[in-house]
Amino acid sequence: MKHSLFVSFFLLYLFSTPAVAQEIVSLEDVISLALQQNLDIQLAVNSEHTARTDEKYSVGAFIPVIAANGSRTWNVNNQKQMVFNNQTSTYNEVERNGIKTNNLSGGVQANWLIFDGTRMFAARERLQQLAELGLINVKDQMVNTISQVVLNYHNVVRQKQQLAAVREQVVLSEERVRLADRRLAVGTGAKPELLQAKVDLNAQRTAAIQQETLIAQLKDQLNGLVNHRLPSVYEVADTIIIDLDITQEQIAAATETNNYTLQSFKKGIDIAGLALRERKGERYPFVNLIGAYNFSRTENEVVINTFTPLFNRNSGFNYGLNFTLPIMNGFINRRDIQRARINVDRSRLLYDQTKINIDVGVKNAYVAYDNAKKVLLIEEENIGLAKENIYIALESFKRSANTFIEVRTAQQSLADAYNRLINARYLAKVAETELLRLSGQLLQEK
Repeated sequence: MKHSLFVSFFLLYLFSTPAVAQEIVSLEDVISLALQQNLDIQLAVNSEHTARTDEKYSVGAFIPVIAANGSRTWNVNNQKQMVFNNQTSTYNEVERNGIKTNNLSGGVQANWLIFDGTRMFAARERLQQLAELGLINVKDQMVNTISQVVLNYHNVVRQKQQLAAVREQVVLSEERVRLADRRLAVGTGAKPELLQAKVDLNAQRTAAIQQETLIAQLKDQLNGLVNHRLPSVYEVADTIIIDLDITQEQIAAATETNNYTLQSFKKGIDIAGLALRERKGERYPFVNLIGAYNFSRTENEVVINTFTPLFNRNSGFNYGLNFTLPIMNGFINRRDIQRARINVDRSRLLYDQTKINIDVGVKNAYVAYDNAKKVLLIEEENIGLAKENIYIALESFKRSANTFIEVRTAQQSLADAYNRLINARYLAKVAETELLRLSGQLLQEK
């Protein structure tokens, strides 16, 4: 009979709550949707596709540049010339209007850069590294999104558990009102007890409404992470599952190799080094292999100068080498090399700084995780004590063996115990999720 009162409370809560069929959405379902629909991930994928496209067409730096050109023009000219006549030592004036000519010309030119101080090789490798960096950034965004989904999902679960605790408080307050009313009716109670019980009941009802509002808002936020692909009305799980077997050594080892933020900064060092190679290559000669085929044809309807042909056609090939050696350009190349070296040093510093921050984050998260496990064990035990305490207080109150204040205190202790337990579960999940995020294992598990 010890827990009969709580069974009746549960049944009263169960049958007094309207039954609304709602689709239960699991955490795995939300994560799967987020990886497909989350806009932050899609933006990262878009950037990765851009970098991959640049890398794909970087082969163009190694092949000749070939261009063709052609033109056809028609002219109508008026000409007037003064021609010196050697025989008569006089000038003859010749004038004609409407002289028609047409010209056809075309050609193909090829320019092949065959040496540029190995810049083209460094540039191609840099584009390959940028493409790899784009993929790393996509994975990093996926990990962060999964972390957001996990925390938001379990926050809804936490508030749902909190709502259940509030509704249990409503049932307890209703029982207090019933007992206070009965005690007042038989002359063993006082009206202030009944009034206070009703005030507490109304406060719990208000808290339940506020809790339902908060849950609806959190569900909308969770839906926003998946681009509103969840059902308009849905339900989440009832429990928060926590992995209690994570070790600090396991997380530290995984972080070194799987943390995508760290990998991104490490890749930044490689890219900065390749940019430095490009700048150094600008100090060397540029050698181009050039070639062209040209064709031109001119037709004159009539000429007034006997030395001007009525028809002229030219065609032929030309080829050779073009050599350029930078000698002095206002120290621009020296400046660019120095700046590239500074960028390499900066990339190394950023990597070191990020690694320190991540190492500190892992240690702090593990301390929070370890402490949360200890608190969770205490609060799991404490909730049983608080439930037993309120049961005894209500049974004693029925027999007028204790006061209204003692019952109310026991009820408040149960509410506090629920708050601490629910928060302990959620904080343990937050710490666990942060550890898995920092070690990159959130994505590896999916």
